[in-house]
Amino acid sequence: MRRMILCLALYVVTCVSGNNVASATETVSSTEAVLQSYIQKLYNQIDFDEKHPLAFDIFNKAYRGYLNLKNADKLSNEKEILTVCDFTQSSNNDRMWIIDLKKRKVLYNTYVAHGAGTGEEFATKFSNNFDSHQSSLGFYVTGDTYIGEHGNSLRLHGMDFGFNHNAFDRAIVIHGADYVNDRFIKGNERLGRSWGCPAVDSKLAQPIINTVKGGTCLFVYYPDKAYQKSAYWMNKKVDEVPQFLMDDMTLLASAKGKAPLKGTKKGVTKVIYDKSLLPKDFHMVLPL
Repeated sequence: MRRMILCLALYVVTCVSGNNVASATETVSSTEAVLQSYIQKLYNQIDFDEKHPLAFDIFNKAYRGYLNLKNADKLSNEKEILTVCDFTQSSNNDRMWIIDLKKRKVLYNTYVAHGAGTGEEFATKFSNNFDSHQSSLGFYVTGDTYIGEHGNSLRLHGMDFGFNHNAFDRAIVIHGADYVNDRFIKGNERLGRSWGCPAVDSKLAQPIINTVKGGTCLFVYYPDKAYQKSAYWMNKKVDEVPQFLMDDMTLLASAKGKAPLKGTKKGVTKVIYDKSLLPKDFHMVLPL
């Protein structure tokens, strides 16, 4: 199975004549080009509000980290949920996106608070330190829920060492807050701030927590130079295309009526070819 997944990442120039399929030695590109094309297509298929789209560059970073966490078995196999907080934006904007990747659907696009030590209307400073009251950058995996000071809350496990690995012990959690809503903005000219937690509107807290709990991916983004340079999950080369993505590509190809080409060369079961999904002249070879 692993060999099959790895072979998905090969660009192969094939020449189908009778029952012959060209050798994998004709590979002309790499996993990177396949992924970049796929991520762009995926982004285009997601139903972002035209007035409030998540920037592609941030989605690209978030999705690559998501894939790396998926490959490392850090995420649930039951949910394909990616949550992104874009802290380059004003806190008065809907800057949290909760995306169902399988359905290509934005489930929530809403307010999210940053820490009191991170800034006023805009986030500017980040920390992994205790008692900093600052937000922490990077990738998180959602944990279980508990009843705390803010009611039902969701624990977070920081996955970026040096940037958010103290999140669990700092009690950085998703919770509802009465200072995360339009009314607070109108009275204070900015959204309220937390002690570092990505707090959400109290009215949405329960459905949001139920949606993202149990091993889904959360990405808190800001173009901090130190983070951009050394962030592990975001910068790590995605050297394995996971099974779920391969299945996804296969289903999309089938849905568009692109029947796979058959090959009889030993070790080859089929070639999936879908111009609308992949780059021009790309043939995906799947060995037995």
